[in-house]
Amino acid sequence: MTGTIESKLAELGITLPEAAAPAANYVPFVKCGNQLFISGQIPMTAEGIQFKGKLGETMKTEEGAEAAKLCAINLIAQMKAATGDLDKVARVVKLVGFVNSTGDFGEQPAVINGASNFMVEVFGDKGRHARSAVSAASLPFGVAVEVEAIVELSEG
Repeated sequence: MTGTIESKLAELGITLPEAAAPAANYVPFVKCGNQLFISGQIPMTAEGIQFKGKLGETMKTEEGAEAAKLCAINLIAQMKAATGDLDKVARVVKLVGFVNSTGDFGEQPAVINGASNFMVEVFGDKGRHARSAVSAASLPFGVAVEVEAIVELSEG
């Protein structure tokens, strides 16, 4: 049976990808009590890395927001891999978004809204979260955005 969250994803036309394997010496997520810490996810699809570039130089804010949304989809894929059931997500607690941007680019919050808005669209009020949106001089593989998450899981 498909759960509420997976039904919402289907309604939005989103098919979750396979959760990405780590690219270095770390794990994709760590469960600690009822918290799930998810390593940074990049804008990747089955076709490979998407949205390479630097905001304020080669990319516009709207493209960055699309990259952040794709990162959020990949975060949800990791939630599914960790729990087996997205309805076990009690709350998205915090997102930390890193934006590959020039020194004078100041729209990091608007870029990371791509991830934040998607979390609220999928999880409703449970998707409302604390957040940081930080500029980075560069990111792995030249991607425009990377987003990590802390999630609270329901008991049981």
